[in-house]
Amino acid sequence: MENQLFIYNSLSRKKEAFKALNSPHVGMYVCGPTVYGNAHLGHARPAITFDILFRYLQHLDYKVRYVRNITDVGHLENDMDDGEDKIAKKARLERLEPMEVVQYYTNSYHRSMRQLNVLDPSIEPQASGHIIEQQQFIDRIFESGFAYEKNGSVYFDVKKYNEKYKYGILSGRVLEDLQSNTRNLEGQDEKKNPFDFALWKKASPDHLMRWPSKWSVGFPGWHLECSTMGTKYLGDEFDIHGGGLDLLFPHHECEIAQSTAVHGKSSVRYWMHNNMITLNGQKMGKSLGNAVSLDDFFSGKHPLLEKAYSPMSVRFFMLQAHYRSPLDFSNEALISAEKGLERLFRGIETLEKIQPSSKSDIDFKQFESKCYHALNDDLNTPILISHLFDGLKQINDLKEGKISIHSDDLNNLQSLYKTFVENILGLIHENSGKGSELTAVLIETILTIRQEAKLKKNFETSDQIRNALTSLGIEIKDKKDGFDWELKSTT
Repeated sequence: MENQLFIYNSLSRKKEAFKALNSPHVGMYVCGPTVYGNAHLGHARPAITFDILFRYLQHLDYKVRYVRNITDVGHLENDMDDGEDKIAKKARLERLEPMEVVQYYTNSYHRSMRQLNVLDPSIEPQASGHIIEQQQFIDRIFESGFAYEKNGSVYFDVKKYNEKYKYGILSGRVLEDLQSNTRNLEGQDEKKNPFDFALWKKASPDHLMRWPSKWSVGFPGWHLECSTMGTKYLGDEFDIHGGGLDLLFPHHECEIAQSTAVHGKSSVRYWMHNNMITLNGQKMGKSLGNAVSLDDFFSGKHPLLEKAYSPMSVRFFMLQAHYRSPLDFSNEALISAEKGLERLFRGIETLEKIQPSSKSDIDFKQFESKCYHALNDDLNTPILISHLFDGLKQINDLKEGKISIHSDDLNNLQSLYKTFVENILGLIHENSGKGSELTAVLIETILTIRQEAKLKKNFETSDQIRNALTSLGIEIKDKKDGFDWELKSTT
């Protein structure tokens, strides 16, 4: 069976046959969250999209090093080079240390990812943990002649870079258009050109997050972290870089410029971008004030939600649209996903009860080939799901005795559904694993309340929650970056 994977490369704007640089080893870097608020539906889409790719590449016997970063410094308001750091702003408003904000929302993000059954990456570096490496990367850009210092800040000279290379190859932007359409903003007059971007910013006296450097006491630019950490952990050239479509310009375009300035070529072979989650046609996000947190979805506590939705229903909802297509939120779509998922699990339960026959009316090889072909065609999960639902019709016919299946095909069909539904799509039935999804959500919520109590040094409440959960057979494991739990038998 041919398992050649074709993926849409945003750089070439076409589907390309995937060939790892150092096959069978694959290096994959995905832009993770900026941790200054609870994870919302927009955060879930790239996490789930590249979780599917991670799972499928492993299924195809690639050895994958998956790096997903945490942005905890340098991402300023409105994605500009001036203004307040998003995390520092949250810290100021809540009267916390910036790293308290980082830790709290990183824990929250990890909790949401566990609920959605998103696998942990191989490495999850934080921008603040790589300040020295980012400064060294700036030094190398200086050596190439594409950086300049002004008043303690360092900027990338886009115009000079464009004279040797081409700026805009990923997004299709033309520098001349940027020159005519980019307005000078207050505080950016120290740049040679308004479209130049910051590599290092001198910190103002009231800026909370700052580090010493040869240029000034300051902080790195937002775009720098991914170029630095991607090449640190995956090498000067690696296979896949992913993220949301909103990062294509300017973030990923700036990454290409930085890496090309240092290495003479882009570090990335395949660029992949998932499309946006929309609400009534508008992008869903914290900056627009229309983001619905994942906790809200799981609890139902939001005016836009008619009810609570399980993490698996949310995951299945996302997989019913191709990752490069926009996905519009509605209660109707989520309820439909919920019903469809339950139907899929009922069909799998029925399949497990089927008795084999001496003959077979099922063309298993053809069915298997169609399922693989769907994922090999740029991770087309909607087509895969449609094939799996078509298979349910045959399963029902087997149940009713209308057709027969011999033991080999039955075993293969059972294995195929487990492989694609559970191992690749990452869908888990509510009665598996840690108990029902509702129970899991409730336990996670209670443990989060306990975590908050510990943060506020309310140890009496923290101990009461632990004792109560322990008495119910729930084993709590406190970790440096949060907690984990396991449901033990009480008999």
